[in-house]
Amino acid sequence: MTKCAQFILLFLVLFFSNSQAQIEKTDPLYRTILSKDSLLFSVGFNTCNIKQTENILSDRLEFYHDKDGFSDKKKFMTDFKNGLCKDPETYRARRVLVNKSTQIYPLYKDGKVYAAIQNGDHIFYEKEKNQPEKLVGGAKFTNLWLLENNDWKLTKSLSFDHHARQSGDEKTVFDHDQEIENWLKENKIPTLGLGIIEAGELKKVKVFGEIKKGVSAPYNTYFNVASLTKPVTAMVALHLVNQGKWKLDEPLDAYWIDPDIAHDSRYKKLTTRIILTHQTGFPNWRWMNADKKLNFQFEPGTKYQYSGEGFEYLRKALEKKFGKPLEQLARELIFQPLTMNDTNYIWDKNTDESRFAIGYNEKGEPYPTEKNKTANAADDLHTTIEDYGNFMVSVMKGKELKPEVFQDMIKMQAKIKENVYFGLGFSVYDLGNGDYALSHAGADKGTRCIAFVLPKTGKGILIFTNVDDGYKVYEKLVLHYLGEQGKKIVDIENK
Repeated sequence: MTKCAQFILLFLVLFFSNSQAQIEKTDPLYRTILSKDSLLFSVGFNTCNIKQTENILSDRLEFYHDKDGFSDKKKFMTDFKNGLCKDPETYRARRVLVNKSTQIYPLYKDGKVYAAIQNGDHIFYEKEKNQPEKLVGGAKFTNLWLLENNDWKLTKSLSFDHHARQSGDEKTVFDHDQEIENWLKENKIPTLGLGIIEAGELKKVKVFGEIKKGVSAPYNTYFNVASLTKPVTAMVALHLVNQGKWKLDEPLDAYWIDPDIAHDSRYKKLTTRIILTHQTGFPNWRWMNADKKLNFQFEPGTKYQYSGEGFEYLRKALEKKFGKPLEQLARELIFQPLTMNDTNYIWDKNTDESRFAIGYNEKGEPYPTEKNKTANAADDLHTTIEDYGNFMVSVMKGKELKPEVFQDMIKMQAKIKENVYFGLGFSVYDLGNGDYALSHAGADKGTRCIAFVLPKTGKGILIFTNVDDGYKVYEKLVLHYLGEQGKKIVDIENK
């Protein structure tokens, strides 16, 4: 049989494969071929890893492209090195497999699988130096994988129907778990926790990646959510207000005066409202001052300045008044009613460290894990996506709060920037036409987390990561899952 006849036969096999022969996604062969696809593109092509790319390709490679013609392995690798990867610092291409497009058909000989056909669609991005990455095109492909010496090699590839794509098409990346995993690896995010709220309910909980090297992240992974601690503390105070046991505007000096500011009469102006709206006049933390002491940097109640010290001040007042540590108050008022069994301010005998996502810096180096034995009202809460997602649903609905308390919580009381204010414990985004979003973020060594809820539409998103630059995945996730409201949030943030 001539080479031309062989190719015609292969072409017919590829395009007239019986759909009944397509294997399920749970089949080991399906996972094997997708793994090889990931090694070829996510590890090889997308990072200009020449050796990795070359290792996946058969020496007998035949590559057919509807725009650039035919290439054997030598020509393909030469073009790859001297074209796409000539200068990765100034230009980089990235390929993403399109959601749900993959079809895999096994080929048999003597009852054994000797080859597999992979059909699918993929999209391509380009990034030039100092420019944002942009989606530039898409195409269909058919690959023939052959077992060579018990290793799967790409032997023949057809790439066709190349066409321009629009930026909105990038949303397909987030509709398939494997594509998200690939995307996270490309962005060097060790662990991602994702919670999606729809119709006022937590509908989706997903955790991707590894909590430490070689250990897959479980569904109930613990995350240190840093300043996402503050909304929980705020809700403890608001529940006490709701019960008539605490007052928003009562001066706190009846219960607590910090020794560092006892000489400054401005302490008499400190109230729960001023603390929850970040208008105390305190620095974020006293250790940031040269003398490491707490002080007023402006008159309380006159402007916004974010402060963890304010929340710690509130904790000490609450504990003095009620004779209970903050973690006990939170357990009684928040955790137990919402069945948040995997959430705590402190590490105790019930903390399952084997489920904790350790934090990393941008170089992939781990940080030591903080194991607080005393609650910090502003920082270091450990929780799961499911627990915190249910907490945010209760916040969005004003669950167990009187209408007047809920309205106080969402009121825009201290301006942060254009269209962003602080209410009681939450940022309030003014989305126009009476619409708004409630939000809070958390940032500390080895953790970047954020949560948004949209009370009027019942939508929301939680994004937990365990790396210093985890914030870089926020925008695309918010745009995809929150739609037009997400775009408004992103536009506000980018001003």
